[in-house]
Amino acid sequence: MIAQLLLTAFLALVLVYAWSAHRTVPIIGLLASGAALAGLYFVWVPEHATALAAFVGIGRGSDLIVYTWVVISLLIMLNLHLKLRLQLDMITRLARAVAIDRAKESRREAGPPRKRRPVMLGRKAEAPPIESQAKK
Repeated sequence: MIAQLLLTAFLALVLVYAWSAHRTVPIIGLLASGAALAGLYFVWVPEHATALAAFVGIGRGSDLIVYTWVVISLLIMLNLHLKLRLQLDMITRLARAVAIDRAKESRREAGPPRKRRPVMLGRKAEAPPIESQAKK
């Protein structure tokens, strides 16, 4: 009886959370409400959980509930992982855009680009003869 009361209190808290989440994310509120109501039903009528477990080929109702909970938990973790990866990708794109924007801004502030000497690839660049340097 104590376990039933504790589980009922916990599932009631889940229902309160589902009601508050329903305003922002309706699907989460709906799924959490359904899971909490099913949990309340099976807490107070465990014989039906055992009958349902036997129908699907699992020995006990508590095993069915644990297996279902594991699958739901794995789906939630997968969803959170995918959302986290999406956020990290968005942060990377944002940081890249900010870096490019700052580089363009600093280039504009630096003034016109300096004239660069051509680079000779594959050979050493030779200095002009001393006579031509002296004439300048």
